[in-house]
Amino acid sequence: MKDDLHQYLRIARQNMVWKLDGLTEYQKRRPMTATGTNLLGLVKHLAIVEYGYFGLTFGREFPPRFAELEASATARLNADMWATADESSESIVALYREAWTYADKTIDSFDLDTVGRVPHWPVEKQEVTLHRVLVHMCIETNRHAGHADILRELIDNSVGLRLGNENMADGDAAWWAQYRSELETVAQEADPSSSDDMTD
Repeated sequence: MKDDLHQYLRIARQNMVWKLDGLTEYQKRRPMTATGTNLLGLVKHLAIVEYGYFGLTFGREFPPRFAELEASATARLNADMWATADESSESIVALYREAWTYADKTIDSFDLDTVGRVPHWPVEKQEVTLHRVLVHMCIETNRHAGHADILRELIDNSVGLRLGNENMADGDAAWWAQYRSELETVAQEADPSSSDDMTD
């Protein structure tokens, strides 16, 4: 079971990094939602989260760089969700890969029933097992990979589940345009009042 969970986490990590391929520094950092969600920020966030859940939870010593990032994230609200102009995208990806190595050591060293503690969770839920943390991180990483899918499509229309397995219908640009138009028509038919929104 641990090997299966670990493999799903590894795949999700690679998917996150792949979503940055071929983009400019601006595109990687560009806030694409009203709450500022951006691709490089998602990667930075996941790096910090992996260090926390697979380190602090199980009493492991942190690398100095993580301690610095943790301090900056604590000092400024949401600092873990974006990269400063001085933080290169290469350094953020390298940080994420370092977090993988660090987390993998925890995963490989402990049994699934090893007990740890997540200090920022509610008191009654703070005691956790490695199994619970591994499931949590699989879900967390795949959730953000889904965010990254949407952001990347909004940036340059690139889509796909992962490199070599796009998992998309086999249609060309004209087919996708027609498909989207059909969905828009269906949505308007289902809610005739939506035509008022289109004219505002």
